[in-house]
Formats: sequence, structure tokens, C-alpha cells
Amino acid sequence: MAWRTGRAFNEGTAVGKMAVALGPSGWWQRWRRRLSAREVSRMLLLLLLLGSGQGPRQVGAGQTFEYLKREHSLSKPYQGVGTSSSSLWNLMGNAMVMTQYIRLTPDMQSKQGALWNRVPCFLRDWELQVHFRIHGQGKKNLHGDGLAIWYTKDRMQPGPVFGNMDKFVGLGVFVDTYPNEEKQQEAQKRRYSPGVQRVFPYISAMVNNGSLSYDHERDGRPTELGGCTAIVRNLHYDTFLVIRYVKRHLTIMMDIDGKHEWRDCIEVPGVRLPRGYYFGTSSITGDLSDNHDVISLKLFELTVERTPEEEKLHRDVFLPSVDNMKLPEMTAPLPPLSGLALFLIVFFSLVFSVFAIVIGIILYNKWQDQSRKRFY
Repeated sequence: MAWRTGRAFNEGTAVGKMAVALGPSGWWQRWRRRLSAREVSRMLLLLLLLGSGQGPRQVGAGQTFEYLKREHSLSKPYQGVGTSSSSLWNLMGNAMVMTQYIRLTPDMQSKQGALWNRVPCFLRDWELQVHFRIHGQGKKNLHGDGLAIWYTKDRMQPGPVFGNMDKFVGLGVFVDTYPNEEKQQEAQKRRYSPGVQRVFPYISAMVNNGSLSYDHERDGRPTELGGCTAIVRNLHYDTFLVIRYVKRHLTIMMDIDGKHEWRDCIEVPGVRLPRGYYFGTSSITGDLSDNHDVISLKLFELTVERTPEEEKLHRDVFLPSVDNMKLPEMTAPLPPLSGLALFLIVFFSLVFSVFAIVIGIILYNKWQDQSRKRFY
């Protein structure tokens, strides 16, 4: 499946047909005298909105339309980024706003940064397009560590997983640029079998209910839903990643070849994500480093038709999960004990201990008496 990255309209689309109709040979010339000035202005406004990408646009072969959601999107000149209460996006760590991009981490060691949307997303079906760039001075396999795109319950929580917290709740998509597991195998003078080795940079995805840890030593292999190789570093053209969530079907595609076409990477059915989570992106560097830049984040609401059966099956969930994939259940923490309950536990423990000691002494004395009788 190849989708065009550009949003140009042609004569086959609804806007293209309208544009053709507005031409000299269309019905516009024949009926313009019958239209009122208000109707003409409404039609021209609709044409301008559709042509500028503000209105709905049909995507795919089915009845699917997309709408840009500005409260969840970010692009130049980045006016919605800041720390004020009116800002839609917040920076964390070493992230910086530049004129042409937002730099999550510079090409320096031991840095981490993040960018988080302040508005929770309650969309049922959506598509997130990420325009990013990874580049630096490091040579082959001497750079790291990569960046992540998040849809999670918690935001602004720094941690070891590409700059975000471990045991997160939600979806994480990782653009990993350093092969930790491969380097460990080389250090131990061991080799992968051809069917097991992965080529880096590598894109993978993980759904977590808060019970799983991301395994850095193995580059997330034990918990990944799928992945693909993505040569995205030090390229001289734009690189894009799209995350599409429709009818509990997760699809991740990339446009990294400069051809303005989406290429499949990951496709997983049966992914259940709650609504009301936050979008974000983060990055981290260690002993090795890179520049990790985000140029834009664009979220589209997708409207799709559902049958009555699908409506019943696609009810809201409250914890992320994947069909046919067993995630460890979260154990609820025990409530703290009250002062009275703690006193009673200590009191009865002491009483039981004294009682056990007395019984032990009595039994010991009886045993000694019986021993003396047998001796005499």
C-alpha cells in the first residue's frame, strides 16, 4: 500500500471536480446570475477551506475522511510551545525551540528532552504524521540513541526509555539508532543467526499496561509488536513517520526514501487503546549522541463507517491491550493500614508470641519429667 505524502488535489477528488465545474465551461457560467451573493461567498469559502487542507479529505479506498486537529498538531513557527497555561505543547529537559525545528537533544553526551501535548486526545480513530530528522557527527554505529513517539496516560515523566518513564501505560513507537544487543553479542564473540539479526536504525512498537519494562539490553525485542529497518540518519531529504489507529488496527508506515510515498513497516490488528491519553515525543543520548529534531506533528481525526456489530466490539477500554498477546496484569497496591489496625496487629502478634512461648515451656517441662521417670 503506497499513500501519497503530499496533499495536492486533482480532478478525481471532490475539490478537483468543483474546480473544474467553476471553469469557463462549467455550470458556474450558466447559473451564476441565479445565485445570491451570500451563496456565492459560501461556495468560495468552502473551496478555499478545502483547498488549504482545513476541511475533510477522503483517504483510502473506503469511506474514510480526515480532519486536521490543531489542538494536537504542531508546526512552524511553533507559537503553541511554551510553559504558560495557554500553551498547547510543553518542553522538558534539554529540548529547545529553534526557527526551523524543535531539537529534543543536541549532538552531545548524556542529554534528554521531550515535547508533550497538554490536551488529552479523545478521538476514536486517528492518524499522526511525524516529520523528523536524526543527524550528527558520529560514524557508523557510533551514534545514539534515537527517539520515541508516545500515546500514553502520563506525560512529562522523564526516564530511561528514550527520555520517558519505564513501565508506561499506552503506546510507544521507537526509532532506535544504536544496536545494543548486537554490540553485546560482538563483545562476547557470539553471532546472530541470519533470521534473528536486525539492521539498525530500527523502528519498533510496544503496547504497555504499566506492567512491562523496556529491555534496553535487547533493544526492546521481548516486548515489541513488530518492527522494520529504517535508514533515517544523515539524510538530505525529509523523513516522515505515520502512526494510524483505525478500528483497533495499528499501522505504522514511513516515508524515508525521498519518494513522497508511504512504505509499510508495522501492522497489528486487535490493538486496544483507551481514549484520553497524551501525545508526545522524546529522545535521549548516552555515551553516544545525535541531533534529534522534530519539524512537525500533525494529528488527523479519521471518520470511518462501522457496522452495528463493530460498534459493539469497539467499545471504550480502560487499559491498553493487544488481542492474542498476554500482558501481565497490574496488581493494585494495598491500601495503607490505619493506626488502630496497626495497633491491633502488633498487639495480637505479641499475645500470640507470649502464648506460644508459654506452651513451649510447658511442653518442655513435661518432656523433662518423663525423661527423669524413665531414667529411674
